[in-house]
Amino acid sequence: MSLSPDQPKRKITPEERRRRTADRLKTIRLKMAIGRELEERGITTPVEIGAALGLPAAEATKLLTRHQWREGAVEQLEAAATRLWGWQGLIAGPRAPSRRAGPPPAAGLTALPGRFPSMESWA
Repeated sequence: MSLSPDQPKRKITPEERRRRTADRLKTIRLKMAIGRELEERGITTPVEIGAALGLPAAEATKLLTRHQWREGAVEQLEAAATRLWGWQGLIAGPRAPSRRAGPPPAAGLTALPGRFPSMESWA
């Protein structure tokens, strides 16, 4: 789409800019979480990635490697994450569920349901 020299470029409203910024951050988080989960499962080839996300291999690869903002990318990534994990919890939470066995919690730390240690135990 090429604009003629006499046509002004359409400016993005502040609300649209904020929405796109929020979408971009969600996109980054979802891509990182999906990539981490695929790596943990040993899924590495484009065909396997496409099958895990329920997309054709080329489309899945484009979705995970695209750098430019596109309308609907967040919804596509959320659908792929839902298919990968089978639930909506990832979308609302700050981090993807991890199957890694980490070190045991430090003595005296108690975890809240939100997986963060209670602030009283930090004192």
